[in-house]
Amino acid sequence: MRRNLHPGQVVAVAFAIAIGVGTLLLSLPWAVTGERSSAPMDALFTATSAVCVTGLTVVGTSTYWSGFGQVVIMLLIQVGGLGIMTLATLAALLLSHRLGLRSSLIVQTESKAMSRGDVRQVMVRVARFSLITEAVVAVILTGQLVLRHGEAFPQAVYHGVFHAVSSFNNAGFSTYSQNLVPFAGDPVFLLTICAAIIIGGLGFPVVFELLRSWRRPGTWSVLTRVTVFVTTALLVIGTVVIGIAELTNPLTMKGSGLVDGGALAFFTAVQPRTAGFNAVDVGALRPETLFFTDLLMFIGGGSAGTAGGIKVTTFGVLVYVVWSQARGEAHVNVGRRRIPTSTQRQAISLTLIAMGLLGIATFALLSLTRFPFEAVLFEAISAFATVGLSTGITPVLPVDAQVVIVLLMFVGRVGPLTVASALALRQRQQRHSLPEERMIVG
Repeated sequence: MRRNLHPGQVVAVAFAIAIGVGTLLLSLPWAVTGERSSAPMDALFTATSAVCVTGLTVVGTSTYWSGFGQVVIMLLIQVGGLGIMTLATLAALLLSHRLGLRSSLIVQTESKAMSRGDVRQVMVRVARFSLITEAVVAVILTGQLVLRHGEAFPQAVYHGVFHAVSSFNNAGFSTYSQNLVPFAGDPVFLLTICAAIIIGGLGFPVVFELLRSWRRPGTWSVLTRVTVFVTTALLVIGTVVIGIAELTNPLTMKGSGLVDGGALAFFTAVQPRTAGFNAVDVGALRPETLFFTDLLMFIGGGSAGTAGGIKVTTFGVLVYVVWSQARGEAHVNVGRRRIPTSTQRQAISLTLIAMGLLGIATFALLSLTRFPFEAVLFEAISAFATVGLSTGITPVLPVDAQVVIVLLMFVGRVGPLTVASALALRQRQQRHSLPEERMIVG
């Protein structure tokens, strides 16, 4: 009975079904422009990228897909984003009851058993929060498109809604042929997109707790503290590093000015949280920026949100482990709470599994293509972390290499939750312990 409720299995099956339905819809003749029909690989790749809210593409979203096809992509993004937030939050609720954690961080309930009311309440709150946020973002974007960029109102509404859905769900799809490069000089448009990305990437449990107690940080749970602290640190460091590297790059941000350049640097630092929009040519970024972006993409965003990567909570736990070890402390503490050893092991296991999968995928892509290592590694991390940033090689990859990218996107979307829940649910008490023996490390 318990196996039937395994969160990882639910997520994997649900996403596979959604991808299958999306592939069929995008294979319809009226999903593409002109008289042609979409190639099966194009439909599968795009459906996987949309449901997994990645944003990598092998064909132009604005030129290849018709209005019907673009609406299908937007709906797939919405399904994927709502699906991962709902399923991940429900999985956290299930695990909280299994492991005895504070279930009130997920929903307001005093019951020790997850009832149908709990499930319904979580789903309603996630959906309501998502739709309200997207509506607000769509209104702001539509206003900017009409007032500053001179778009006709119906067209502005369509583009505004599409980009609101895509940004909040950290998807990175755009209905503009140059993505968001035409808006490089519009800080309001870019910062609105960034706000949607950050909110969607924090995770529903964290956002809900912040809405309830943002004035009382002393009452925040460890989950919220770690998520907010690590997210803020990565955004600040990312903006500074990218700004220093790119504000003198004539191919990207040089000559943008202090305000526009700062907004561009911040925007570029936000995207590796797994959003995938670009307001500058990613292929023209300097090598040090690409490498730093690799690190940011691998970390990703918050748990139970629309972001991918190993998650900032996993990274935060590892940082606290190293800090405690350096100080010679017996326990890993965050504020006035101690992080269980089981959580530390889960963070280490998840990170090593992710690194192993990326290593295998990068080796496979290198053997199937002749692109340089930096570009291949960037594309592999972008797919696994469901980011969607690309140096431009994805559309020209051979079919077998595109299959590897598809698998990376799927595993990267459902894998971390599957692995984390599986590790947590497999915990059991040992009736005996073996004698301890130390070994040399390092």
